[in-house]
Amino acid sequence: MAKITVGSKMPDFTFDTAYESSLKLSDAVSTTGKTALVFLRYYGCTLCQMDIHNYAKEHAKIAATGGKMFIVLQSVPDTIHEQVKPGELPFDIICDPDQELYKLFEIGSMTERPDINDPAVVARFEAMKNSGFSHGKYEGNEQQLPACFVLSPDLTVTHAHYGSWVGDSPSTDELAALLS
Repeated sequence: MAKITVGSKMPDFTFDTAYESSLKLSDAVSTTGKTALVFLRYYGCTLCQMDIHNYAKEHAKIAATGGKMFIVLQSVPDTIHEQVKPGELPFDIICDPDQELYKLFEIGSMTERPDINDPAVVARFEAMKNSGFSHGKYEGNEQQLPACFVLSPDLTVTHAHYGSWVGDSPSTDELAALLS
């Protein structure tokens, strides 16, 4: 399949979360607003833990749009079970340990280091360093890049972003704006 682009239809795939299996995207998307699929790396990744924490902490901004979100990780369900109790997060984590969705949507891997002088890179790594999160279990592709797709209820893509470095994921405010 080709990369996902704005105006295209997202394929209606089946997925597993840490606590449910064989869910269909068309049944899971918001019927009252848009739905975001935020592809990160894996639960043990410090940047990913920080993003997940921030999305959960500021989820009211997302809920206020009438939309919803899913995080997609390369983690196995058992990893999520060890870290997160059912219902603890206000969104579901889609588990894709075989990276099938990453491959299907052509979400690439980092081939070069990010510019460590770029203010956005500096700010993300500084926030990560001060977050108090520590690196956990390695899973999947360590060089995996993030991506974010926003879908209307009929699975039409209204936003498509392929990250250029491992910390290139939207903030909660950016995500809320995309869901509005």
